[in-house]
Amino acid sequence: MTSQILFDPLLPFWALAVLAGIGVISVGWAWWRGLSGWSLRGLAVLVVLAALSGPFLQGENRKPLSDIVLMLVDQSASQQLGDRAAMTNRAAQDLETRLANRPNTELRRIDVPDGAGNAGTEMMRALSEALAQEPRGRIAGILALSDGHVHDMERAPDLPAPMHLLHTGRRSDWDRRLIVTGAPAFAILGEPITLTMRVEDSGAVPSNGGKAPVEISVDGEEPRGFMVPIGQSVELPVTLPHGGRNVIQFKVPAAEGELTDRNNSALVQINGVRDRLRVLLVSGEPHPGGRTWRNLLKSDASVDLVHFTILRPPEKQDGVPVSELSLIAFPTRELFMEKIEDFDLIIFDRYQRRGILPSLYLDNVVQYVRGGGAVLVSAGPDFASADSIYRSPLEDVLPARPTARVIDQAYTPKVSELGARHPVTAGLPDQETWGRWLRQIEVEPGEGDVVMTGAEGLPLLVLDRVEDGRVALIASDQAWLWARGYEGGGPQLELLRRLAHWMMGEPELEEEALWAEANGQDMRIIRRTLEVGAGDVVVTAPSGVQETLPLLELRPGHFEARYTGQDIGLYRLVNGEQEAVIGLGPAAPREFVSTIATGEVLDPILQSQRGGSFALEDGLPGVRSVRPGRPAAGNGWLGLTPRDAYEVRDVARTPILPAWLILMMTSMLILGGWLREGRR
Repeated sequence: MTSQILFDPLLPFWALAVLAGIGVISVGWAWWRGLSGWSLRGLAVLVVLAALSGPFLQGENRKPLSDIVLMLVDQSASQQLGDRAAMTNRAAQDLETRLANRPNTELRRIDVPDGAGNAGTEMMRALSEALAQEPRGRIAGILALSDGHVHDMERAPDLPAPMHLLHTGRRSDWDRRLIVTGAPAFAILGEPITLTMRVEDSGAVPSNGGKAPVEISVDGEEPRGFMVPIGQSVELPVTLPHGGRNVIQFKVPAAEGELTDRNNSALVQINGVRDRLRVLLVSGEPHPGGRTWRNLLKSDASVDLVHFTILRPPEKQDGVPVSELSLIAFPTRELFMEKIEDFDLIIFDRYQRRGILPSLYLDNVVQYVRGGGAVLVSAGPDFASADSIYRSPLEDVLPARPTARVIDQAYTPKVSELGARHPVTAGLPDQETWGRWLRQIEVEPGEGDVVMTGAEGLPLLVLDRVEDGRVALIASDQAWLWARGYEGGGPQLELLRRLAHWMMGEPELEEEALWAEANGQDMRIIRRTLEVGAGDVVVTAPSGVQETLPLLELRPGHFEARYTGQDIGLYRLVNGEQEAVIGLGPAAPREFVSTIATGEVLDPILQSQRGGSFALEDGLPGVRSVRPGRPAAGNGWLGLTPRDAYEVRDVARTPILPAWLILMMTSMLILGGWLREGRR
């Protein structure tokens, strides 16, 4: 039982002060008048004021409470390097035993895993949550078992007791790290870009000659090796081999005695894009849809368009000199012999043989297609005539043969069953409300893919690949009706845009493709194919472990699978003849940016309560009790601050001046003063 004197005043403090002032004045006046009872009157005033202040004696029945020690155990990825995990477990067990034998002490263990995503070690968040759950008045100390790399120091709380770091590093630890900087997200195909990389060593580095080997591979191909100086930034010129995503992997082989090789590699994913798309458009004659292609191509700022229209056929005789038929001469030789390889796409819009382009030039177009070029033919009635462009060397590459029949009747274009799976026509909107076209050329398809049909179910849009190139045939010149909104129109702009981009080899429109989209350690594997089924996909992890996943069809020609990778690095995907690579995880995992154990990161918060940092390699320090404000760490020892906390079980309150005592004392003092003054 503990006791103490407390006050419970009956009047506010200001009222007591006023009464005290009046009493002092009254007693002072009596003294000044020479009244012999002034002292007794003053004592009476004091008794009254003491009574009004409500003094009482409070006795508490207290139960002592134990001190609480928080032990933060770092279990992040960097704590799994070397023998750190075993060292940490042994130290945690020994501390639990020591503190269990310490009187009036409880231990709270808090495991600190990796933070979400790439957040690293969030020890301060764990500490704040633990302090919020425990009474701060009982915290005697905080022990952190870690390598010292904490990534949320900005969230450090105010400490109620000393904190100590027991770090798991060894003096012989050393590590090598590869860093890639200055890697752009996009790069122009055919133009070199510069990537900056650096190899850094830290810790007790052995003699290494000042250089390190580096291997570089693109999309998982055979790597190329280089020797680079350590500690210096090196610029590497790289030219992307293809459009779309290019995965470039940098790797430094693990050195003997190195702490870890998890930070010896880096993945850079760069999207390859075309600088400018060069298109040659040759219109055979003016017609209502002649401006359709021009408007489409000119609306794209990334397209460089060269457009020629033949306004007068050679057989027309009106006396106008040939030199006055155009603003500039048609540079046929320059375009079709010297610079044909500079174009990404050649479009023949209602073109027919009139002697302007000799067979030699058209034969050069065939070779252009076989070598990787693209040709699109928009056919009108001329395609079914004797002067058809089909009856030229282009016959070898065009995907369909005209029958000489022109169908002049209204029909609604439809996407074929195969077209529902082809990226050019799959998912075109509002097919039920498309307007009709009014003319079609009957063709017989060869080896191409019929993705749209028209009148009488005949082929309307045929696509084909010829060796490394691509060709397309639109068996109608009526697409412009959609642009004019005839009978509601249709997705003319979207269809022609897709068609042009497919022909120029844009990766997002490949009909046979395998790729993946990453979100942290999860990936969505996507397979697009014209086949009815896609089979399974084989995923090879960086460790070499393979896993087979079934691909589920979500819509015609579109298959997907979900996969979660446990490792950070390059994953390979294989489905039939299709292969792809993707990198999972952050480019630079935060846990492995710095791996050498240190106390510098936590030093500011340790010093706030005069705590210390100790190496577990030297053994566990002793545990002492220290007073608040005193140094809490020394040579081979750490201090805990006893809190002497308690819990009050019950309280007894006894008035010091009961009413009867106050009445008796006041009456006697006043009466005594009156009698003394009366005798005089």
